[in-house]
Amino acid sequence: MLWFALPWPLEKASAQPAQDEPGDPPACDPLGWWALRLTPHVTRLGDALLLEVSGSLRLWGGAAALQRRIFEENPALASANIAQAAIGIIALAHLRLRRDGRGVPAGGVAALPLSVLDAARLHLPLLERLGLRTWGDAHALPRAPMVRRFGPGLRAALDVAFGLVPERYPWLVLPERFDEALELPAHAESAPALLWSANRLLAALQAWLRARQQGVLAFELGWTLDQKRLNGRALPPAQSLRIRTAEPAQSMDHLRRLLAERLARTSLLAPPIGLRLHAVQTAPWQPGNAALLPGEQRRGEPLHVFIERANARLGPGSVRRPVLRADHRPEQRQRWEVVDEKNHPHPKPLPPAAEGATDHAPADALAPTWLLHPPQPLEVRGGLPWRGGAALRLLTRPCRVETGWWAEGAPASDAAGEAVARDYFMAQGAAQELLWVYRERPTSRTPASAAPRWFLHGIYA
Repeated sequence: MLWFALPWPLEKASAQPAQDEPGDPPACDPLGWWALRLTPHVTRLGDALLLEVSGSLRLWGGAAALQRRIFEENPALASANIAQAAIGIIALAHLRLRRDGRGVPAGGVAALPLSVLDAARLHLPLLERLGLRTWGDAHALPRAPMVRRFGPGLRAALDVAFGLVPERYPWLVLPERFDEALELPAHAESAPALLWSANRLLAALQAWLRARQQGVLAFELGWTLDQKRLNGRALPPAQSLRIRTAEPAQSMDHLRRLLAERLARTSLLAPPIGLRLHAVQTAPWQPGNAALLPGEQRRGEPLHVFIERANARLGPGSVRRPVLRADHRPEQRQRWEVVDEKNHPHPKPLPPAAEGATDHAPADALAPTWLLHPPQPLEVRGGLPWRGGAALRLLTRPCRVETGWWAEGAPASDAAGEAVARDYFMAQGAAQELLWVYRERPTSRTPASAAPRWFLHGIYA
């Protein structure tokens, strides 16, 4: 067996997670959750995190490669000491010696000082008066008198250290849901001030997501209020805000920016005393494919990320996005919808085409990028359209669009509010400009003997 001992926690912070019962693994342990990606055998012992990695060495390419990976993924550990040994409490003892600037004694387990053994710390004054300073000194004592004098804990720890009994630890288990609380070090006077403490919960969320190979789609940040009444008015026990993303996210940079924008527009009803972060919805994480060549790497941020940040900053209903529609009517091929929790800013796929429809219709090939709304009526002379005092020269054959008749009760696109029947042409004007015009075809509401009307619907760049 091979054990790695990592310092836990890496740093002290004023905003600490809610404490658990002594001896139990903490409910919110980002470093431990991250370590579960390396080995399933992770436990907390004293002031260290122990990893039993013998079953994972082949996967990671050996102990040295695994230790390099630990340093790469946790830069804070690069300046700390990591110890390894065949038994967990021996690795913990080596870690404490290195942290105190003392070297590991050459005599092996028997030469380790009792000051680095948790089970002996309560009895150190008595052990020193008896002249017992190392693990070997204490191990040499008779078993029964030692248990009567110091209790069974010290004897049991020494039996484990000298390999007489196997080690047994409660392994760290990843929770099925992320719902963690945090006590604030002081009352926050404004909502943006909560972001500093929320960063610890976001870091824990990221570790939990990576360990479960999940991405968050929605999370809720809540804060408990210190007061129940303010100016004679009853206050709710807590406030909260919910943030959604278009795609499963593991990057806390994006979530932190969204949270900062929402907190900047939030007013506190009373000073909060605690935070709680809850992952409302998650989905399997699918990392992006790495490009073969460096120039193929995508630069910048996706459009939906920008839309989410703009919507968080400007507020609900302030951002609209274009949505494509499967419709032959040019003016109905897209619509603008408000970005909110129901309409995520992620591109939606078009519905499947009807049976018998072609993938590349002539109208799609000829349609310009600039449409006029509403279409401009053209002068008609001799059955041909005129513009600017000159007749337009038709360059293409008619492309017929006759649709919209099935959408009963839906708003139609033409001025009469009915289905459309048109023949589209690409035309050339007197100034050699390219135009997109159409001729109305007779329908049930227009007699066949009426003169057809022509309209200018688009201009080519």
